[in-house]
Amino acid sequence: MPTLYEIIDDLRREHPTPSASRTLDMVVAELGATQDNLREALKRLEGRPVPTGGQQSLEELQSRALAAGVDDLHVPRPKEELEANMEPIDESQIGIAVLLGGTAAVAVILALVVVGIGLNQIFHFVS
Repeated sequence: MPTLYEIIDDLRREHPTPSASRTLDMVVAELGATQDNLREALKRLEGRPVPTGGQQSLEELQSRALAAGVDDLHVPRPKEELEANMEPIDESQIGIAVLLGGTAAVAVILALVVVGIGLNQIFHFVS
């Protein structure tokens, strides 16, 4: 089963005219904006002028992509993909986070106390 971009490459080889090439370039640009969904890309191109002879390339691309089953792909956006792969947080993870945060807070407080004592010793020694 060919991918959408393999079909576009085949059309470029079969129709090496400048108008077909510009039309396919327009489709590829729209595919970038629609997350590789050909149906959405073609809908976005409907209102725009297509180079002379380019409509035949669009129709052939659409029919080949439909036959290959790659015309209506849904590629998840990165945020959707991350949310789909996330596991729910349970109480033990919250407890571990609280303990780690508390330990870090205690370490910072102790470091500040040591720095304060050190500065106090320096200033009282000089006086």
